[in-house]
Amino acid sequence: MTAAARMARMFSEEGKCFDVAIDHGFFNEYGFLSSIENMKQAVETVVKANPDCIQLSLGQAKHLQQIPGKSKPGLVLRTDAANIYGSELPHFLFSEVIDNAVEHAVRLDAVAVCVNLLLLPNQPELHYQCVKNIAKLKSECERYGMVLMVEPLVMLPNDQKGGYIVDGDIRKIMPLVRQAAELGADVIKADPCDNVEEYHRVIEVASGVPVLVRGGGRASDEEIVERTVKLMEQGASGIVYGRNVIQHPQPARMTEALMGIVHKGHSAETALAVLNGGNVSHV
Repeated sequence: MTAAARMARMFSEEGKCFDVAIDHGFFNEYGFLSSIENMKQAVETVVKANPDCIQLSLGQAKHLQQIPGKSKPGLVLRTDAANIYGSELPHFLFSEVIDNAVEHAVRLDAVAVCVNLLLLPNQPELHYQCVKNIAKLKSECERYGMVLMVEPLVMLPNDQKGGYIVDGDIRKIMPLVRQAAELGADVIKADPCDNVEEYHRVIEVASGVPVLVRGGGRASDEEIVERTVKLMEQGASGIVYGRNVIQHPQPARMTEALMGIVHKGHSAETALAVLNGGNVSHV
């Protein structure tokens, strides 16, 4: 079956998408729970801001899909739990996909499933596990017409920076993004690089697969807005932000501001005006 129908629900007519990730509780880290202790409330807050998609785990997807009415964001189902996000890595690392992930996604009326492609220093077994996960999910996605979103994630050594710090080296990001495309990703959720002005190279190496850029850790309003504008100018098809939305004091306004950048080409100045309560509906 083709995934075209679900891709059409996920992306705008112009091929753009803003996915708000609220799947952080899946990873068993206390620090990830900030602002999402009450998941029902967190999901309802984001839904009211009307992004294109919301990324949730199997156990929390109900908070989105039980909301009545036809007008709500599409569900992106996170399929794998990993233990690589702490300040100290355990001696045994894993990224485990839930059983019958794509069947769960179909039952929940998801538009896509999301799975990691992890590259940690000196952890080839973990990378191998991720490649196997993707290969298996690809076959199931083809069978059911489900969109496969692959998340290439290059991380720095924990002994240098502490837990879950991404490596912005474009020379490492590019080959991993290309591997995601080679493995059959329909959508790629990738890290930004250190020099955002070079991000067109990541877009090119993705070989036509839409690239949604990750937000990563919390940043200032000015930094996240200006970076998003530059990434869209570089050819990104959209963004997948989590903590920079849900941990923001005004998550609905932040969503509206970012939606303006992604879908309307708003400038950083316009987006910050929205974030500060301004009305730019005429733009």
